[in-house]
Amino acid sequence: MTAGPTVVLIDRGRLPAAAVPLLWSDRSVYATPGLELGLPPLPSSPPGPFVLVTDDLTAPPAAALVSAGATVLAGPRVDGAGLLDAVAVMDRLRSPGGCPWDAEQTHDSLRQYLVEECFELLEAIEDGDRAALREELGDVLLQVLFHARIAQEDPADPFSIDDVAAGLVAKLVSRHPHVFAGGDPAVRDAGTQEVRWEELKQQEKRRESSVDGVAMGQPALALAAKLAQRTARAGLPGDLLPRGSDPGSRLFDLAALAKLAGTDPEGELRAVARRFADNVRTAERAARAEDVDPSRMTPTDWHHFWPTP
Repeated sequence: MTAGPTVVLIDRGRLPAAAVPLLWSDRSVYATPGLELGLPPLPSSPPGPFVLVTDDLTAPPAAALVSAGATVLAGPRVDGAGLLDAVAVMDRLRSPGGCPWDAEQTHDSLRQYLVEECFELLEAIEDGDRAALREELGDVLLQVLFHARIAQEDPADPFSIDDVAAGLVAKLVSRHPHVFAGGDPAVRDAGTQEVRWEELKQQEKRRESSVDGVAMGQPALALAAKLAQRTARAGLPGDLLPRGSDPGSRLFDLAALAKLAGTDPEGELRAVARRFADNVRTAERAARAEDVDPSRMTPTDWHHFWPTP
């Protein structure tokens, strides 16, 4: 046991196991200001060896002791602990005395923001922008916390963020028997796992149709691809997929062929659309560099300034 002062770092109320003997010893135990544990603050001249309990090693007087060489005892960091802060902030915003705008929101009023945040996250992924990815993940998380907090206030059928998390845990465990239940002979690789996931989902939800559960509100190209994938797993013959000369049928046919070939038609189209937008901007910048107004360019001008592949 060390003879000098010891700083004990608690994480979300969790005490490192190595610190327990110290707290039962004859050492004096103190806490940093603001830490409500019923412990006295550290005096200016504490007698003999002592223990300082803190939840922040950078806060005085913990920081001073650490810099002076005090022994630090800290347990393993708990992943996900920061989510508790996010839940607490959301609760504060929705509670009386919080933010008027946040307090007025409903599931319906937040729909537009959920869609926007998901597309901004998708853009960050496509751009490979790590800073934006981190931020946009937080914005999507905010939507989850917001909707769960609103649901908690429903007098008829309330549920909380803990209920949401518990449902997710149960789903992940039940859909991964090869991981949590000692094995599943139907799962041999990522491809068979994807098929098994859909089979287990069908059993759990007792769906009557192979297309039950497909989000009909998703973008049309992605919707067509998902329907083609689901029905192919159900054994639907390919000649029953929509086909025709009209634009809608032709687009559905292209989306189905791409999905069944193992590609993501929505992602492929987005990539082409983004490259096209980049080419448009490049041509417009080149035109301005030669004092040509992009809004007045002729077809010949566009061809002249269009970037070469």
